[in-house]
Amino acid sequence: MNLHQFRFVQEAVRRNLNLTEVAKSLHTSQPGVSKAIIELEEELGIEIFARHGKRLKRVTEPGQHVLKSIDVIMRELGNLKRIGEQFSQQDSGTLSIATTHTQARYVLPVPVAKLRQAYPQVNVSLHQGAPSQVAQMLIDEVAEIGMATESLADYPELVTLPCYEWEHVLIIPKAHPLASKTRITLEDLGQEALITYHPSFTGRTRIDKAFAAKQITPRIALEAIDSDVIKTYVTLGLGIGIVAEMAMKDQSDDNLVVRPGAQLFGRNVARVAFKRGSYLRHFVYDFAALLSDRLDRNLILKALEGHANDFDM
Repeated sequence: MNLHQFRFVQEAVRRNLNLTEVAKSLHTSQPGVSKAIIELEEELGIEIFARHGKRLKRVTEPGQHVLKSIDVIMRELGNLKRIGEQFSQQDSGTLSIATTHTQARYVLPVPVAKLRQAYPQVNVSLHQGAPSQVAQMLIDEVAEIGMATESLADYPELVTLPCYEWEHVLIIPKAHPLASKTRITLEDLGQEALITYHPSFTGRTRIDKAFAAKQITPRIALEAIDSDVIKTYVTLGLGIGIVAEMAMKDQSDDNLVVRPGAQLFGRNVARVAFKRGSYLRHFVYDFAALLSDRLDRNLILKALEGHANDFDM
């Protein structure tokens, strides 16, 4: 057995058992992939995949156990590479970060700039996506550290830690009647056209749950993944905006009024995440500390060892 066989099996699962896609992603031939998997099965004396003709249909029960072992082997192989990189190139390399647009645009610029000052030979690669995509990039080891909302905690393959709390805010055109109201209710918002995030981004689930609890069906006029887009359409008078508070910290538009939303939608927790069992290079720990004073190396190491629940916010 060899690492090529392990990669083919692992990638087959990631590509929904489509060996043509596996071959494309690994830059090899489909017959070569199929042959390597069959040879591994013969060596192990089990079928990893159930087949219909030449097509893979599902992972067998013994195949599930094989996959778990392969995941451990491939993870440790990645760890070996990172150990080598750390000790051969102490202050250089690439830090890959998976995050959402809001975090990348409003939260990460200062920590990234500080990291680059401390480690000028470290390149930073930002991968943006929905929280589910952030999680998958960590699981697939495309990124070493991820940052998104609480939903990252739903993935058992990841270790997550709270980073900071935040709330949604309302952004209202200054001429709108609600701009002069001191206490805005969900019932008030239920009468208005709303502009906010797509359901998979930036705490939108919490907004939907708040309306549902009051049995109010909000009138969502426009959904976006970008806070700047939401602000633009609010400025044009298309509705009331609901955005993350960090998107409004440097707000200088005198035509917009900002109102806190924690009393309506509750508070949210941004979380950082790492793949469980991964080996982190020293500048990854330093970058995490730049995100939050509480994220020091010892705390992260304890979390990676299985004590993440000790540090809930």
